[in-house]
Amino acid sequence: MTNAPYASQPDRSRGRRHAEPSAPTRSDFQRDRDRIVHSTAFRRLVYKTQVFLNHEGDLFRTRLTHSLEVAQLGRSIARSLGLNEDLVEAVALAHDLGHTPFGHAGQDVLNECMAEHGGFEHNLQSLRVIDELEERYLPFNGLNLTFETREGVLKHCSKRNAELLEAAEPGGVGRRFIEGTQPSLEAQLCNLADEIAYNAHDIDDGVRSGLITLEQLEAVPLFTRFRDETLAEFAGATGRRLLFDSIRRMLSQQVYDVIDATRARLEEHQPADADEARRCPPLVRFSPEMREASTQLKRFLFKELYRHPQVNETTARAKQVLTELFHAYVASPSEMKPAYAQRDDRHRAVADYISGMTDRFAVREHERLTGQRIF
Repeated sequence: MTNAPYASQPDRSRGRRHAEPSAPTRSDFQRDRDRIVHSTAFRRLVYKTQVFLNHEGDLFRTRLTHSLEVAQLGRSIARSLGLNEDLVEAVALAHDLGHTPFGHAGQDVLNECMAEHGGFEHNLQSLRVIDELEERYLPFNGLNLTFETREGVLKHCSKRNAELLEAAEPGGVGRRFIEGTQPSLEAQLCNLADEIAYNAHDIDDGVRSGLITLEQLEAVPLFTRFRDETLAEFAGATGRRLLFDSIRRMLSQQVYDVIDATRARLEEHQPADADEARRCPPLVRFSPEMREASTQLKRFLFKELYRHPQVNETTARAKQVLTELFHAYVASPSEMKPAYAQRDDRHRAVADYISGMTDRFAVREHERLTGQRIF
């Protein structure tokens, strides 16, 4: 399918921070995707928590499988809207590269520990990974991805950090947070595909774990609507197959809703190209009805799953591990790898080192340095 005029075009990319000749067989966005897939940070995602720690079960989602699901949903929607599928895939696969071990608990800990040293934002950390921390190429640090992929990865950014980015790279990826403009349509799509993916797979993982039940899901209209559709077609369906079919139908309807609502917004604003789309209000969106239904589902998951006593207990232990690791490395930088131990910005070096860890490496390091076995 030919990309629409408002899609990001690789031959019109704003380019890379370090100039490179084009690849003979791949577009710049395809090349970005390939660099991400071959990066060390991408491989580490297989052992980073989504909701449940990796050792708690072989079939729970990790940051890696979550990223793959976001990419699949994103590409499906992009194809129908005429957006650039390769850019969507690159952003989706890279959006969590800077995420800490132990999910959002890790981010909270590092932000607290770094409160007097610039704070910690996992979206900004993903940009640091692809701009600075990956070590694969001789001419430059990082992966040297295109502006468009980097822009999509930086989903959120505080005003202070945006100003620092703008000072270092005038007109770069921090500018839109200062001016109040939007990222590319592909980046907007990835933000929504991320939400669709985690809402659906967290239902699946929550039921698989036993922390939420099908009976509790009666309180979620978005789920019960499609469960009832399944039962109307397959009377007597129960268990995992009923759950899977209900989630499948829910996912499909959300995809169709995004496509229809976004097409209506595109028709209303008619952006002539990707840059004009950035100057419009957000265009990739749910319908108001689906936005409300998705918000209700998120509230349910927050209350019943993310704040479940068992999850809270695990979160508390994870925070202890990372807090004590942070202070141990600040006190003794030589305990880190030399590339981090020898840096002058000690606290940021420690945050970079810890955020790059897998769950199990963080646990092993904590036990090595403290003699405590927390998990």
